[in-house]
Amino acid sequence: MANTMGHTVGIIGAGGWGTALARLLCEKGIEVVLWCRGEETFRNISEKRENPSYLPGIPLPASLRVTCSLEEAVRGREILICAVPSHGVRATIGPTAAWLASQALVVCATKGIEEGSLKTMGEVLTEALGQDVAERLAFLSGPTFALEVGRGLPAAVTVAAVNEAVGQEVQATLSTQTFRAYTSRDIVGVQMGGAVKNIIAIAAGISDGLGLGANSRAALITRGLAEMTRLAVRRGAEALTLSGLAGLGDLVLTCTGELSRNRRVGVDIGRGRRIDQILSQMRMVAEGVKNTASVYRLARQLDVEMPIVEQMHCVLNEGKNPVEAVRDLMQRSLKSENG
Repeated sequence: MANTMGHTVGIIGAGGWGTALARLLCEKGIEVVLWCRGEETFRNISEKRENPSYLPGIPLPASLRVTCSLEEAVRGREILICAVPSHGVRATIGPTAAWLASQALVVCATKGIEEGSLKTMGEVLTEALGQDVAERLAFLSGPTFALEVGRGLPAAVTVAAVNEAVGQEVQATLSTQTFRAYTSRDIVGVQMGGAVKNIIAIAAGISDGLGLGANSRAALITRGLAEMTRLAVRRGAEALTLSGLAGLGDLVLTCTGELSRNRRVGVDIGRGRRIDQILSQMRMVAEGVKNTASVYRLARQLDVEMPIVEQMHCVLNEGKNPVEAVRDLMQRSLKSENG
């Protein structure tokens, strides 16, 4: 492992994931500055040493610095971690280009496809920070609930980077006795897995909310993996990546875990609640809701068959009854599993 103890890290986004990563790194003795948008979150972290809105009950180290200044979080940092929701990445990260050190590594801990442009987070970051950042980019993904990482429970993730040395440096920085990072060169596969799995989790939640049983959930996860893989491969990914932590691992967790926000949205829809009612009562972002339309459009643009994503788009964005969506999935024309 590389020597990471001298690193200074800036984390943009004080939601659950950004705060959990900040805690993990501080406990390794790494200097961390965490940027948050809201005054309430700033006060809670700086005065109470807790982020009750996102990581309730988890004490934060005294060494963690928190700021509402993007410049303070970015200037002079050797590693910058982006942990804001996908719809806010371009607007939030764009201004940081003025302060980002020329050799700083940039770690994308955000999962999703940008609305409108249908670009991956890597493409968004490269446009926002400049083309030269592409060689210093890494992508963090895998089956992780922030609350469990915050508690120090064991987890494994994937760090993907085009530059192998960058991937290994980020791997060494993040890895602890309870947080194990593996490297990959497949940045497209890792990003696409993280974007699509949330949509399949909403479908799995709807199935559970309708009381359709474990068989139905297992079928959705398996066929969802097939859809995820088809789209990723069409974008240039390696199929094997989608069988790993950033694909199948994250998919299973998000479709079955009680802490999954996307699954919970689906459960509520299956029980008859409207999507606008559900979202109005959520403090945290369920990425799958916003990404459904983006992934659906991308699949159509690339001529990739994604029937589960298509039905979730109809339910979330066109008001389709979830019972009808399930019926239409089950009554599709018969075909080979590998066709």
